[in-house]
Amino acid sequence: MSMEGATTVVPINKPQLDFSDKKVLCSAVCKCKSMPAIGADGRSLKQECVSARLKALDVVLDHRSLYKAEFTYDMTKRPPEPFLDKVVDTKSRTLWPGWTKTLWPKDSSHPVPYKPGRGYTRRPDVIIVKDPMKPPTQDNIKQVVEIKFPGDPFRPRQREDYIVIAGDEMKMVPLASDECDCDRAELEPSKIPVEQLGKAAALLRLIYMVVVTKRPPLGGLPAY
Repeated sequence: MSMEGATTVVPINKPQLDFSDKKVLCSAVCKCKSMPAIGADGRSLKQECVSARLKALDVVLDHRSLYKAEFTYDMTKRPPEPFLDKVVDTKSRTLWPGWTKTLWPKDSSHPVPYKPGRGYTRRPDVIIVKDPMKPPTQDNIKQVVEIKFPGDPFRPRQREDYIVIAGDEMKMVPLASDECDCDRAELEPSKIPVEQLGKAAALLRLIYMVVVTKRPPLGGLPAY
């Protein structure tokens, strides 16, 4: 058999989300596609909606969620360091207008003054941690996830910087909203037994009870 003109297809090893992680993130994505937050100017704020849902989940879990939304990282450090709350080290520090004048002194750790637009800080959509009892530093990062809705491309150096935060190219995972197959998810119930969903089922229940119905789940919170 002649091999002339044959094409060899080499599979590309792409980073993927675990089933349970994708289930949780897509739950928020699908809800925000159908019921997004609306800005003062009438814009549909789908990404902000996803972040708000994941942040609400983290609050309910006393900042011990596996999913950390919009933590700001200091990109001048190696590895990049998250700005953490002074009391709760698994919580993001609340940054205020002009925070760089206080938290970005011109000293040995920051030899240059902070200037916006220079890439000195980055804020990934979601950090999935290995251990929810520890802060999202690089040694505890399972994956960095950037959620993309239509019309929201990667900005210059955004992908590269997120790889630096993750510490490994295979730990940086883009999640396009159409990968969540939201229409199908709403029409077809899961065929996987609930007991096999494990952590995903518990977190999805929390997302629904806390973020959708605005009330805490009965029976308390799942243990990690």
